[in-house]
Amino acid sequence: MEIILTNMCMVYNSNDEILVLNRTKKTWPGLTFPGGHVEEHEYHLSSVIREMKEETGLDVFDLEVVGIYEWNVKDKVREISILYKTCHYKGELVSSKEGEVFFIKKEDLKKYKWSLDFDKILEIYFKR
Repeated sequence: MEIILTNMCMVYNSNDEILVLNRTKKTWPGLTFPGGHVEEHEYHLSSVIREMKEETGLDVFDLEVVGIYEWNVKDKVREISILYKTCHYKGELVSSKEGEVFFIKKEDLKKYKWSLDFDKILEIYFKR
C-alpha cells in the first residue's frame, strides 16, 4: 500500500477566530484549513511550516499536534494527514493560488461550502 503524508494547520487568534482556506481547485473545493503534502526528504513539521507560508504568507511556530485524519485516495493508496494548531504566527496574511485565506468566527463556518470531509476534520479539532 502506498502512503501519502500530508498536513493541515488551524491558526487561531485572540478574537476567537480561526484561519480558513476557501479552496478554488476543482478537486476538493470549499472551506478547509491550509496545508499540503510532505515532500521527499522533508520532515513533517518542516512541511507544515512551509505549506503555511506558501498558502497564507504567515510564519507559524509553537505548533501543537491535535490529531490524525486519514482516508483512502484510491485502491491501495492511503493519505495520512497530521493536524496541527497554533496561535503563534507573524507576517501578513496573503492568499495564494490555492484560494482565499481569512479569519472567521466558528459560528460563521456554516455560511460557506465546505470541502469534502471538513466536518470530520472539524470534529477532531474541536473534540476537546
